[in-house]
Amino acid sequence: MTAKFDVKEIESVCTYCGVGCDITGVVENNKITKIYAQKDGVVSQGKLCIKGKFGFDFVDSDERVREPRIRKTFLDKNPTIKAKFEDKMKIFDDTFWTCDLDTATSIASMKLAEVKETFGGDSFCAIGGARTSCESSYSFQKFCREMMDSPHVDNCARVCHSPSLKGMRATIGEGAATNPYDDIYDCEFMLVIGSNTMEAHPIVANRIVDMAKKHNNLAIIDVRETKMVKYAKHNAIIPYEANLLVLNMMTYVILDEEIYNKKFIDKRTKGFEEFKEKILNDPYANPKFFEKIEGYEHLAKMIPNIAREYAVKKSMIFWGLGVTEHLDGSYAVMAMTHLGLLTGNIGKRGAGLMPLRGQNNVQGACDMGCLPYYLPDYEEPKVIGLMTPQLIDAMIEGKIKALLNMGEDITHIHPNLNKIDKAIGNLEFIMVQELFMTDIAKRADIVIGVKSAYEKTGVYVNAMRRLHLSQPLVETDLPDDWEVLKELTNKLGGDFKHETSEQVWDEVTKVAPKRFSGAQYYRLARHRKRGMQWPVYLEDTPILHLLDFRTDDGLGKYVYKQYEPRGMIKEILEKEFYTDGLDGFYLTTGRTLAHYNNSAQTKQTAKLYKNHSEDILLASVEDEGKFGDKVILKTEYGETSVLNVKYTNKVKPKTLFTTFHHARSKINAIFGDEADELIMTARFKSLRVTVVPQ
Repeated sequence: MTAKFDVKEIESVCTYCGVGCDITGVVENNKITKIYAQKDGVVSQGKLCIKGKFGFDFVDSDERVREPRIRKTFLDKNPTIKAKFEDKMKIFDDTFWTCDLDTATSIASMKLAEVKETFGGDSFCAIGGARTSCESSYSFQKFCREMMDSPHVDNCARVCHSPSLKGMRATIGEGAATNPYDDIYDCEFMLVIGSNTMEAHPIVANRIVDMAKKHNNLAIIDVRETKMVKYAKHNAIIPYEANLLVLNMMTYVILDEEIYNKKFIDKRTKGFEEFKEKILNDPYANPKFFEKIEGYEHLAKMIPNIAREYAVKKSMIFWGLGVTEHLDGSYAVMAMTHLGLLTGNIGKRGAGLMPLRGQNNVQGACDMGCLPYYLPDYEEPKVIGLMTPQLIDAMIEGKIKALLNMGEDITHIHPNLNKIDKAIGNLEFIMVQELFMTDIAKRADIVIGVKSAYEKTGVYVNAMRRLHLSQPLVETDLPDDWEVLKELTNKLGGDFKHETSEQVWDEVTKVAPKRFSGAQYYRLARHRKRGMQWPVYLEDTPILHLLDFRTDDGLGKYVYKQYEPRGMIKEILEKEFYTDGLDGFYLTTGRTLAHYNNSAQTKQTAKLYKNHSEDILLASVEDEGKFGDKVILKTEYGETSVLNVKYTNKVKPKTLFTTFHHARSKINAIFGDEADELIMTARFKSLRVTVVPQ
């Protein structure tokens, strides 16, 4: 007898990067058997990267957290809680008890109430939200602020694109991409800076490559040779920590040669003359400065050529964490918006600024108010909370006592892991909502397994402000993140009445009307394949700033910042860089195509794990004889595990590159607290290390 199969094809959105590809899941008897993109997919264009296409085995992995877990030692330290709930629990393993959701949330709410009463609401913090839906992110920050009376909520934008938000809002009033991806087909020149786009955002890269092949109109600025350089007209390999320097040089050329758009400047910006004077008198803004930088002298001519082509053509700039994860990341973003303002390459089709977001809903999490200094809709809160690095310090100082962590592996992806370990160990209570026993989950007092993106309904916002209403591919009995928060809220005396994701979202449209007032579920469902770009009123807004910038007076602003020589450039100038020792190598980190962030989901697919089963260190072929094929990287903050070395001509001498996907590599243990000076995003893209041969 032939078995009867229930086969469905369901449209949804990819769970990985911020590109936000439309997907179709083929589901047989409640199991995903295939994921593909339809040919008319507006974001995907009918193509998916290997993560989107094959990375779905995590959904029914045996390693999923299917039932809540309560740490045994936590109950031993809290005898009153143990006595009340012991009969409702059973042994899970040597470390954890297990129980049902009602019991787990009752225990958590009892402990949170105790922490709040004993130490005050601001002894609590909530970190996470960018991997889940907008409905859950909104509920997350609301629980923190309103139920726990704490201003301390943050998300993983802290370690990625917070400088983009800061820099763009300071100059043009809005910290999001100005144009849709398909505007790439209408632009005449493309500048990609600090982004390994073909591996980190491959479906956006497809469009860039298509245009570069046809028109030879691509410039790439980076510290190493990424895969996309084979299609580039200009391939500018720059010294470490030189983004602001190079961008100010481009501005200098445009001003000095008077190839700026005077009409646009006069009508749409303010403070031009003062800004112009500062740049033209900046001792480091003249590209001839590179004539003094050994190994990079050619940039003295290449940077002006890139600037000229950008200025006289309809141009777009794309950037990634290679810009933001620096000491001056926010200022570098401002420098990119300056280029748009000076040339009129903003506020029109085929010209604009595009930060390439990392997480599938990091844009949405910020929009929902999962930041200590913004409420939903980027309104200012009455009390500004602490950013994640400040929270770590407060944990060590004993001021923060409890952490609610939702979908962010803080003890893996954040810097200075030895310090974070100390901070986490100092907490009274840790609760984690997760799919798997990630590193932070293994340290938690309570772990609650929740629905993945492929198991729930919800809104996700991609890197181009596109709202996509996701629908479940498979059914599960696990709770959504917001449902866990509802249980906690009501048990703490709150009144969380919503029964569906749609009801939560309806509240969002009222609380955040500037962006979402017209984005009801029925409209998002009707436009599921196309999506809608906020702000959404009667219609959506594919292109921002057409008439005015989103500043108080509608004008763009210039925020000048002079580059300050440091690190590699300072060492080259002082003749201290090109030495034979194993001290003084510069490391940068990034992703590979097969994995995503901490690889919690992608490593569940054998094909993806096999593709990249370890973090490998790339070093220059010119350094091949110096330290063999196995090394440890060391700084004052810690050291990595032993890393295998691969020698390549894709990185410059005395520079290194590695991924950070595998926690066992301990890559982030060697980073310290150095961060963007305005917004505290870690300096992951430039670290001076000592190489220790093994």
